[in-house]
Order: sequence, then structure tokens, then C-alpha cells
Amino acid sequence: MLRLCFAAVLIAIGAGCGNSQSHAVKVVGSTSIQPFAELLAEQYVAQNPTLGVEVQGGGSTAGLQAVANDLADIGMCSRLLKPEEEGEYTDTVIARDGLAIVVNPENSVQDLTTEQLRGLFTGKIQNWSEVGGQDGPVRPITREEGSGTRESFVHLVMGKERISRRSLTQESNGAVKELVKGDSAAIGYMSLGLVGPELRKVRIDGVEPTAENVLAGTYKLARPFLFVTRGTPGADAQHFFDYVLSEEGQKTLESEGLVRAQ
Repeated sequence: MLRLCFAAVLIAIGAGCGNSQSHAVKVVGSTSIQPFAELLAEQYVAQNPTLGVEVQGGGSTAGLQAVANDLADIGMCSRLLKPEEEGEYTDTVIARDGLAIVVNPENSVQDLTTEQLRGLFTGKIQNWSEVGGQDGPVRPITREEGSGTRESFVHLVMGKERISRRSLTQESNGAVKELVKGDSAAIGYMSLGLVGPELRKVRIDGVEPTAENVLAGTYKLARPFLFVTRGTPGADAQHFFDYVLSEEGQKTLESEGLVRAQ
């Protein structure tokens, strides 16, 4: 039985007090996409007060499973679909996101090569002095198995190398942020659009992780944000889908640090 680890965020404004939404569009999956979907849902329902949208996390794989088991109308996936998934689902890019490498502001390292980054997460590099930082241990923070963010990181950075078992595993972008914020030895990866001022983004191969560089193709750690369905969505789900891809929806995503889909 599918277990979804994050509390549902029900965004539904009834036509009158006490009016429940029994047919809310259910959107489930990636915790990277979740905050942006919640914002879009809030704006959408403000304009369509008789409709409802329920946004729930749990990870990209959980989103796909929820769609497959008719537990969700739309799945959120922050990685490319695997070959065996492509025939089962229909995926639509709603935005593009950079994968930011983040450290504590007290960490003096500002630039890493992809090879150095890989070494930090395999455990081959265990001291920050090996990459130009201060003498001290490296504590990599990674995401859980099934996370679209982790699978994108593995695809873009790790290749055939494995993430060290010494890495601390966290189940959301927010948890990664909190650990790195409180630990000067930590390094993690997360959605570029969710990095706040508490963390410092590291340049990779000399390129700043910015939405502009993702759009230009110069920042290589980039991935799609997908909405995934099976077959043709219902009318309410399609209506929300259309709003997300509209000029207004895309401008909202751009204002939050993502790169528009079109």
C-alpha cells in the first residue's frame, strides 16, 4: 500500500462557508515541485472558487505510483521518466529547474568541478582542504531513494559511481536545507528555486547556478519539472493543467526562480 510521507495541503475555497470540495484535483509527488504547485493552486482556486486542488508530497516515485493506482489526477516528477515508464505515463514539462549545490555560509569553498563534486559524494574526498577549503571533514547530505532530486543528481553528477553510505539521507529539500544551514562541514543538493539566503550556492565548473544560466544551457545541472498523467486527464484536472501552462502560471514560476517551460 502506498504511503505518502507529507501532509496534504488542501487548497479549496467553497462558494460559501462549510462547502466541502469532494472532487478536488489531486496532485501528488515531488517535494521539489510541491511548494510551487501549492502556490499555483492557491492562485488558481482564488480565480475559480468553486473548484479545489489538493497538493501532496511524497517524492517523484510516489507521485507516479499514485497516478498508476488512481490515487491522484496528476503526478509531480522532478526527473526524466525512465524508459520503462515512458509507455505508461504522459509527461509534460511545466518548468525547468537548476540543481543547486549548497554549503553553509561559513564554508569558504565557492567553486567545484563536477569531478570534485563527485568525489565529495563518493567519499573519495573526505576533507575540505582537498578542494581548497579549510581543514575539516566533509559531511555530504543526500536525498532518499525514489527522490527525483536524487535520481537527477545521480544522472548529472555521479554517473556510474555510488553515493557514499556515510552520506546523511533526508526526505525533502527543507530537511536538506536545515542540516546544511546548521553544519559548516555539510554539502547538499536541492532545487535552485528553493535555496534561501541561509545557504550559499557553489559554482560548478565555474558557472553560477542561476535561472538565466539554466535557460542559456551553460549551467549543466538542470532538470525538468514534470506533470504526469495516465491517459487523458479529467476536465477539472485539465483546467488546472492549462492554468499552470498559461502565461500567468509560467510568470509565477519564473518569479519563484524557475525557468519557464516554453
